Order: sequence, then C-alpha cells, then structure tokens
Amino acid sequence: MIKENQIKELNETYKSAKPSEIIQKAFELSKEAVVTTNFRPYEAAILHAVNSVEANIPVVWCDTGYNTPQTYRHAEKVIKELSLNIFLYVPKQTSAHRDVVMGIPSIDAPEHALFTEQVKLEPFRRAMDEHKPKVWFTNLRQGQTAFRDSIGIFSVSKGGVLKVSPFYYWSDTDLDKYLEENKLPNEFKYFDPTKALENRECGLHA
Repeated sequence: MIKENQIKELNETYKSAKPSEIIQKAFELSKEAVVTTNFRPYEAAILHAVNSVEANIPVVWCDTGYNTPQTYRHAEKVIKELSLNIFLYVPKQTSAHRDVVMGIPSIDAPEHALFTEQVKLEPFRRAMDEHKPKVWFTNLRQGQTAFRDSIGIFSVSKGGVLKVSPFYYWSDTDLDKYLEENKLPNEFKYFDPTKALENRECGLHA
C-alpha cells in the first residue's frame, strides 16, 4: 500500500498539473486501474480524460436503478461516443420490488442505511472485488463536501486503493470549458436516491 508521505508528496508535486499528467502518473504507479462513474453532471470530463490516456480501462458504472430518463440517455450517448469499456453493476433487488417493500426512505429513517447498502455500497464492493484495482480514478472535487475538501488529488480509499481525482481543483466553469473544447455532452437532470442534499457524502468515499 502507498504510504502517507508518498501521498503528501504526490499532492504537492501535482497540485498544478494538468489532468492528463496526473492520470499518466497514476498509470505509472499501477496499470491495474478502474474509473468509476454514475453519469452525474460533468462525469464526461473524467471519462474522456482517463480514456484518452488508456482507451481500454474498465469503466465501472454502479447504477442504483433510480436514475432519471435523461441520465440514462446521457449515459448511452457518452458510452457510445467514447467507446467506453463499461462494466455495469446493479443492486441484487429491482427498484420495482424495493418500491413495494421499502420505497425510498428519508435520510433520518431507520431503513436509510439498508437502502444505501442495497443500491450503492453492495454493488460498488462487488465491482471492486471483481476488478481488484490498485488505482481508482474518480471525479471528486474540492468544495463538494467537507470530507472531499480534505483529501487532495491523491488519497487512499477505505479499502487501501489509490484514489485519483484529476479534476480536484477545477470549478464548474473550468469543466464547462473542458466539455466544450472536447465536444462532450453534459446532463444536469440527475437524481441520487441516497442523498437529500447535494453536499452530503454518499458513502462510497468517506
């Protein structure tokens, strides 16, 4: 496992680096990598950036089953345009079944932890167990949640995987420009059933 002092050094060295340079460095550390996505706003940027360096990287999509029609159409468009090597992971129970027995519980409901486990955490663990990556590319950015403000470009996940966020210091305006320059689509009609607030941590990263 990568040591804390190495993480600190990487974050200092690459603080002002281009996403492509950060991605290149991560691949130098290990080729055993995945990029995760949920096709929320601005996800096309990380998918394009990583795919431009390594075209066949496994792209892990954990679909909760509650995405908007717009998100599903957007996902299909991005997958096709970037020729993504997509691996889809879904909950073991259908959303139709869960709607009958549980529904979408509110944040403070006792069932919320079980709901999050079923629709997000279990499929994600299954994906990571199957791929066993040493590097995990993600589109976390500073300013999204208090936890994310503390991690930097390079961090280590709970499972000991090197987590790399090449756009960590980028603003929405920066990403708008990146999408425009690379003729990439974006979609804002996105729904995460496990979060009541946009700045609430989803459970995968904290």
